[in-house]
Amino acid sequence: MSSTSTRLVTSIVGGTPVAGVRTAPSTNPAKLSEIVGEVSFADAQVFVSAAEAARKAQETWAAVPAPVRGRAIAHIGRLVEDNAEALARLLTAEIGKPYAESLGEVREVIDTCDFFLGEGRRLYGQTVPSEMPDKQLFTFRQPVGVVAVITAGNFPVAVPSWYIVPALLAGNAVIWKPAEYSAVSSAAFYELFVRGGGLPDGVFNVVHADGAATFAGLEASLEAGLIDKVGFTGSSAVGREIGALTGRHLQTACLELGGKNPLVVTPSADLDLAVEGALFSGFGTAGQRCTSLGTVIVHESIHDAFLTRFNAAVAAAKIGDPTTDVLMGPMLDAKFADRYEEFLGWIQPHQTAQAARGRITDDNPRPDFVGDPGTGLYYHPVVVDGVRVGDRLFMEETFGPLVGVTSYRSLSEAIELANAPGYGLSSSIYTTDPKEAFTFRTKISAGMVSINNSTSGAEAHLPFGGNGKSGNGSRQSGVWVLDQFTRWQSVNWDYSGRLQKAQMDVVELAPDETFRL
Repeated sequence: MSSTSTRLVTSIVGGTPVAGVRTAPSTNPAKLSEIVGEVSFADAQVFVSAAEAARKAQETWAAVPAPVRGRAIAHIGRLVEDNAEALARLLTAEIGKPYAESLGEVREVIDTCDFFLGEGRRLYGQTVPSEMPDKQLFTFRQPVGVVAVITAGNFPVAVPSWYIVPALLAGNAVIWKPAEYSAVSSAAFYELFVRGGGLPDGVFNVVHADGAATFAGLEASLEAGLIDKVGFTGSSAVGREIGALTGRHLQTACLELGGKNPLVVTPSADLDLAVEGALFSGFGTAGQRCTSLGTVIVHESIHDAFLTRFNAAVAAAKIGDPTTDVLMGPMLDAKFADRYEEFLGWIQPHQTAQAARGRITDDNPRPDFVGDPGTGLYYHPVVVDGVRVGDRLFMEETFGPLVGVTSYRSLSEAIELANAPGYGLSSSIYTTDPKEAFTFRTKISAGMVSINNSTSGAEAHLPFGGNGKSGNGSRQSGVWVLDQFTRWQSVNWDYSGRLQKAQMDVVELAPDETFRL
């Protein structure tokens, strides 16, 4: 979109647009003078109204046969596929993600729909044998009811689909609160889903609000008994608050939080492959992924060789205009740029980093920059060698293009270093030794492990999620996410004509315990 765009994005509750209490522009971080759209931000009451609308619509939606709901997901997937290039261009314009990555993100939505369209015919329960005659036991998946989904904007369409597709497929109604800085992309996502799925009013609602209004609306909706499940993707700090809030209502939120993701390089590793993996996972999306590389943990015998190659690869990487073929575009939003500059202040005297740091400008240039750096929120990628346990750069998530490097002597030490920050989202090891690979897999705390691949890159049919500071063990994607949006119901059907009491009216077959050969 150009700066002349007059598109106004509003919340939509029960199929009706709802004006907010203030408006703000959504700007292109690669071209700060370009306004992608105007966003009308709602107050807490709009969130509550969305929960009420979802509650009214959910029972009717759940009554639609699951295979029919699966067909709705199929239609959504096809409509997204037909609009893939346009949606990808919108992502690139609003959050500055390189176009190739944006197109890959849209592909993730399509893949998620492709996976779950068949689950409408596979919401299986089980027929279980009873311990008594003339009695049958069954299990059924039941929708939880109303699901509130709150997502970040670094993946403004892929990550929401991980929640929303299975939630709708399972028969739930949804309230979605997307990130403030990706509201225009989110509005396009919403429109594709409602139009593609033919969803009845109130089944899928979107609320554009800031953090304070969202939390207040969520709290009020939970107090009113309007919400049965919360899904949240964001920082560990906010995840704790969401978890505490839902816990007070005897609910367990689905939390997908931050990461300090380690990449271990062993002496047997293919160094060029390890450097390629570290480059992509460290600086793809400008390091603004929950799965972005935090620290490279490299064996002391190859530390210097790896660091030389890694620094050379970072120096040669194309950075700039995200509509072109670059590794890294701008920061997603000004708030992340400001926070990244704070992270750079954590560099200590015992650590070594490149001289070029901070915002890329004419006075602080990046060689071979693609485009005009003065137009956007472009920053130098930074590799910091010599980080150690206890350093903030080692222990805390740094959301941006900054990768730490440290060394180790034994694999047990490498694993100890990898687990030390207390996160547990993604991890990687580069090795050609199967024993090292399986030892790492067994002892690493992360929910996701890559062997000879980067810390980033999820497939739609594998469970996604973390432990520790990275989440509460809940998982998204694949069949596993259905446990977040359904509840198991057990049924026993006794047609014996008499009351049979479990554990009491059970026939025992008497063995001959005195028999001997």
